[in-house]
Amino acid sequence: MYEFLTNPRALAGNVIVWVVFGFQLWMFVDALRRREWIWAVCIVFFSLLSALLYFMMVYRQEGPAGGGSRGFELPGAADRRRIRDLQGRIHNLDNARDHYDLGDIYLSQGKLAKAEASYRAALQRDGADIDFKAHLGQCLLRQGRHSDAKPLLEAALAEDPKHDYGHTAMALAEVQTAVGDAEAAFRTWEFVLANHSYARAKVQFAGLLLRRGEVERARRELDEVVSDDEFAPKFQRRREKVWVAKARQLLRGL
Repeated sequence: MYEFLTNPRALAGNVIVWVVFGFQLWMFVDALRRREWIWAVCIVFFSLLSALLYFMMVYRQEGPAGGGSRGFELPGAADRRRIRDLQGRIHNLDNARDHYDLGDIYLSQGKLAKAEASYRAALQRDGADIDFKAHLGQCLLRQGRHSDAKPLLEAALAEDPKHDYGHTAMALAEVQTAVGDAEAAFRTWEFVLANHSYARAKVQFAGLLLRRGEVERARRELDEVVSDDEFAPKFQRRREKVWVAKARQLLRGL
């Protein structure tokens, strides 16, 4: 290896060296995109062995950062393929669930108008499905159309109060707060927190507690959010970092 490092001609002519270097670079970039900082450092300093271990233990288990199992992809490529697949199924079968799945992708991308159209198409084909109602309600909530979202979320929760692991109830609590029904929102947040410990719920519930003058109870909720974050898995910390930051901000004001 020393010969190749000191002799540029030998290096350029050795295909194996370039293949190994390309593989290491591929794994290094994937580790950076996945925010696996320790793996990235190991790949740099421990070379091929670390790259091979990363490939076996992370890349093969989870697929490339950005989704799929097709090697390097630009962000969003998997979603685009899924959208084309669903559009083809809708063209041929016009199934309500396919419209709903398409709406979920658009919602995750922030394309709220397209998501709403897909959810409404799903409901036109199956008006009884509570998933369709709940996700349309969440889409309308994100558009600030609280009065339109409220009956849809309420209808879903009337059939299943714990629908979607509490996310439907959280959406309803946010709608109730937005339309000025603080007492109903307070009860909904209490119900959510009796079954879950989402930072999103704790922080907004603490906000209502502060409005009621229950400072110490609010402080306990906010302290839990901050302390739980220290020991939460990485994916959860990424998902709830906005609420953790809000909790810290509220605590500083107490």
